[in-house]
Amino acid sequence: METIYALSSAGGRAGVAVIRVSGPEAIFVLEAMSGRPAPDARRAVLCRLFDPATRVELDQALMLLFEGPRSFTGEDVVEFHVHGGRAVVAGVLGVLSGFDGVRAAAPGEFTRRAFENGKLDLTAVEGLADLIDAETEGQRRQALRQMEGALGRLYDGWRGRLLKMLAYAEASIDFADEDLPEDLLARLGPELAGLANEIQSHLDDGHRGERLRDGVEVAIVGPPNVGKSSLLNRLAGREAAIVSDEAGTTRDVLEVRLDLAGVPVTLADTAGIREAEGLVEKEGIRRGLARAESADLRLVMVAPDSQGGLEGNFDLARGGDLKILNKADRASGGLAGEGVLAISALTGEGVEKLVAALTEKVEALFGASENPVITRARHREGLVDCVEALEAARMGLMSGLDPALVAEDLRMAMRALGRITGRVDVEDLLDVVFRDFCIGK
Repeated sequence: METIYALSSAGGRAGVAVIRVSGPEAIFVLEAMSGRPAPDARRAVLCRLFDPATRVELDQALMLLFEGPRSFTGEDVVEFHVHGGRAVVAGVLGVLSGFDGVRAAAPGEFTRRAFENGKLDLTAVEGLADLIDAETEGQRRQALRQMEGALGRLYDGWRGRLLKMLAYAEASIDFADEDLPEDLLARLGPELAGLANEIQSHLDDGHRGERLRDGVEVAIVGPPNVGKSSLLNRLAGREAAIVSDEAGTTRDVLEVRLDLAGVPVTLADTAGIREAEGLVEKEGIRRGLARAESADLRLVMVAPDSQGGLEGNFDLARGGDLKILNKADRASGGLAGEGVLAISALTGEGVEKLVAALTEKVEALFGASENPVITRARHREGLVDCVEALEAARMGLMSGLDPALVAEDLRMAMRALGRITGRVDVEDLLDVVFRDFCIGK
């Protein structure tokens, strides 16, 4: 196993830069560059770093040693906390590259070694990546729980129950001449149904975790000149969209990013919906309608017309959408109607209430949950495969299918869960068989 190194803090000029080394030569590198014995593990020591070949001083730094397996990667890990100037960092990295058996790390290689050495499962690895990329408080909280193992523990618990069921099925096949309970296979039916229901309930989450991780899409839709672009600008706090009395100004979907209750929201201003007068506007309306259809939430906007009625209607609204009457300062009483938020994007009247209502909806539907949630499509695919295999096993039991085929369905279910966490181990199955039935006593 080669020793790897990398700059672990952000590149560029900084007060402090952290350079990490992991592998069997890490302690040798530390002692060679500092000219002193390795310090006690997890104790920061101030030292001078040198190029061992020339004895040229590189920097005055802090060094720390994390002895394996009690380290991030499970190997011996050394950290040099050096001054963050480009020349200092380049000098230290250049010296590290000159050691035999030491090379620059590939992207993600420290984390990969942590996974290979059993320090993290795949869901925790993904949680770490999400934590690094988190832009909002909700994303941070969700990623931190996942990195700390909340999702992995849930799936490992289900996997443990599956292992026991599979062990029972295997025992009924391979040890039929042993003194085993006669209803061994029959016992599995309720357990299979219970586990399948738990996983299905986990799946029926409205894609809450994925939306929090990737962001919620909110589209502003309505006819031309009702103030959609003005509202976008008001919520963005800047002139993100061109505002004009001329109909059809917005020809493409314009976007701004917002943080509502810790949830990242992409707010999209779409082209005014009407009979298009040209090919470009027609394409803009098509894109706007497509964006409205795929959005998680919609702000359906109308405004008073010159005859005292409404410009547009709420036909595009669906359950959960917010209905908005803009230019409320020009509207006569009764135009808003029940469940309609009256605002003025121009003056800001009612916009605070609109933001509060939108925030409440976003938080209720997609805000951070205290329970582990699915955060990636591959998790969902694995869980769907697991439920399908569990249902196949249950139906096989009910129809008197060969126990070997039932066991194969259980293996498929277990492999589906194992793909999510990266843990599939046949030895675990053998342990359960021998522990529960004392075969060969």
